[in-house]
Amino acid sequence: MDRTTDGVLGAVGPRLRALRRDRGITLADLAARTGVSESTLSRLESGQRRATLELLLPLSLTYDVPLDDLVGAPRAGDPRIHLKPIHRFGLTFIPLSRRPGGVQAFKMLIPAHPDPLEPTPQTHDGFEWLYVLNGQLRLVHGERDLRLPPGEAAEFDTSLPHWLGSADGGAVELLILFGQHGVRAHVHR
Repeated sequence: MDRTTDGVLGAVGPRLRALRRDRGITLADLAARTGVSESTLSRLESGQRRATLELLLPLSLTYDVPLDDLVGAPRAGDPRIHLKPIHRFGLTFIPLSRRPGGVQAFKMLIPAHPDPLEPTPQTHDGFEWLYVLNGQLRLVHGERDLRLPPGEAAEFDTSLPHWLGSADGGAVELLILFGQHGVRAHVHR
């Protein structure tokens, strides 16, 4: 094998370990989710075992990242990014970042609704920063009920009940940076 191939394959283990730790998953949890033994996962992360397709496929599915990202394959050919929208809770999330773990970036689209929706606050681990591009955003966070016009930004702990929706029934576009618990966006002037 050439040095490029050895370098790519040698970086797989540390990348997998960092991804697992960033997601807060233990080896035992990962073994249960993937069906790959704990000892095999440990040897894979430490570089004592070579990555194979049979080992990487269940990890790719569990982490919800492309195989190319797991192995750090060099980008080839077409420089375009093919974004795959995610539809959840009647909203559209377009991933803008592809790096596993750490802070994730999304463009979020809230469709227009002629009748205002009743907020249904949710909680989850993490911290969120958002910036309104278009429309009037309604942000319910804990006891606060805020209206954010285009150009406004907000950041909040997602372990408190929160909800995002349209403030006036129109469509809303926003950028979101989401980090696991303790990871926050840093904005400098």
